Order: sequence, then structure tokens, then C-alpha cells
Amino acid sequence: MRDPYQILGLTRSASADDIKKAYRKLAKEFHPDLKPGNAANEERFKEISAAYTLLSDSDKRARFDRGEIDASGQERHYGFGGRSRANAGRSRAYSGAGGGTGDDSFFGGEDWFSDLFSGGRKRGGPAGGGAGGGGSRSRGSDINYSVSVPFVEAAQGTKRRISLSNGKSIDVTVPPGTEDQAKLRLKGQGLPGAGGFGAGDAIVEVHVEAHPFFTRQGSDIHVEVPITLNEAVLGATIRVPTISGPVALKIPPGANTGSTLRLRGKGVMNQATKQAGDQYVKLKVVLPDPPDAELVKFMEEWSRTRSYDVRKKAGLE
Repeated sequence: MRDPYQILGLTRSASADDIKKAYRKLAKEFHPDLKPGNAANEERFKEISAAYTLLSDSDKRARFDRGEIDASGQERHYGFGGRSRANAGRSRAYSGAGGGTGDDSFFGGEDWFSDLFSGGRKRGGPAGGGAGGGGSRSRGSDINYSVSVPFVEAAQGTKRRISLSNGKSIDVTVPPGTEDQAKLRLKGQGLPGAGGFGAGDAIVEVHVEAHPFFTRQGSDIHVEVPITLNEAVLGATIRVPTISGPVALKIPPGANTGSTLRLRGKGVMNQATKQAGDQYVKLKVVLPDPPDAELVKFMEEWSRTRSYDVRKKAGLE
């Protein structure tokens, strides 16, 4: 992936608010729902979302700026065994405590293979290892990975392919209803163990990309939907988006900005209860733009004999 700052049109000094504003502006321009069937537009939106996912996470942004992870959020590996330069630097800093010299002190006074695989003998230990003389026995270390998933795909469930440290690729199942920063454990896909012990696990952290208009609260989905003045006054049946596709929603006569309607079962699947949450649709009355001359004339005549004090009713006067 390209540099996330370049994707969002930002510099590295951008604030968290700058990042959010840049993402919202680009998401409104490139969201797939606005240009259905446009593959290039869809790929561009995925790139924008992935960049926002990384930069909106302060920890990951800091790690990216330090060069510890790449633009896709994967660990950077340098040389044998996947040890990063940052980790190597930390090992060098601890070398004084081990009292080692030469190359051995570079790894903090510990045997390199022992440190990497959590096996082998430690400094000063018996050459043969355990009681059986077969070397150290220990489970392999876990390895951390991360994947970015669009909001709707995380809600519905999906798969993502990752490349493991051993060069093998594997499909990761992201269950329906997966939340942001959820961790998935892949048994036995980490570093190999020593002395016959099993391999460690792969820990995959899921980053759910922000959506232009859906937000999630627990198992419920919230969305604000604009309606026209005549739909608000007279009532209407409109189509509203859900994570499973558009559905019909009946607007009662006299609806107002802030009125909230519920769509049962249109939220996110709760893996514990195996039940879906609801979707809450908050209405927003929007006047014609530009203003309609006949509507203005009607309101002038209407207001001469009718009025209502909305601010007094709200306690603002």
C-alpha cells in the first residue's frame, strides 16, 4: 500500500482532527454506494479506508512513523528470523547487563537461536540442556498480525488472507459482528517450538474501517437519514440503507428532525446470544436547496395567521 499520509493528502504533522476531516471528505467522494459497479472507485475507497484505519490509531501511527510496521500494518522484518532493527537495537542496549563481548553482546548476552525460538541453552546452563540431554524444550512464540476490514464486511463476516512469517498464506475467517481491535487466534501458526514442543499461535488483530454514515453501538447500528419537508409533514415510505442492503421504512406524518425509528433485527449479530441487534434511523428534515419560490410565498402567507414557539417549548427562552 502507498504511504497513508499521501493517500489522505496529509503531511506527517497532521493532527487527529485533520486525519478525520480528510477521510470524511474522501469517503464522501469515493464511497462505493455512490458509484455502484465502479471497480476503480471501490479500490480507491479501500485504500482510503485502510490509510485512515492506520493513522487514526495513535499507537499504530506512532509505530508506522518509527518504521516498525509498514503501510498495511504488518510488522517490518529485517534479516534472519524476522527481528526488526528496533528490536535489535533494544537487544544491544541490554548487552551490558549480560557482561558479554563481541557479537554475543549484541544480543544481550543470550544465544541468538535461544532468544528467537525460546529454546536452546541459556548462558551458563548445561551444554546438554534438560535431564535427558536433548536440549531445551519450550513452546514456540506467538506472532502478531493485523488486517483491515470494511465496516459492513466486519458486521456480516468475511475472510482475509495473510502471509505468515514462514512464507505460507492462510485465509482468516472474520466472524459476523467482529468489533474493532478484536483479536483472532490461529492455533499453531506462530514460530516453531523446541524439543518437540508445539508451535506458537498467530494473533490477528482486526481493524474495522470507519463508515461514512453507519456507526455502531454494541450490536445496534445508528444512521442519520435526511427527509424532505413534504415527507416530514405528510408522511412517506422511503428506502434507507442497512448493512444487509436497502429496506423500506414508513415515515409517519408530522415527523421531525431528531425523530428516531427502529428497524428490528437490522443490526449486528451478537456472537454470544446469536441474535442481531437493531438499526436506529434518526431523521433530519432538509429544506429545498436552492429555496423554492412558491414554498417561500406559501410560508409568508401561512405565518401571518399561524405561529408556534419551538424555542420556548424546548426551554431555551
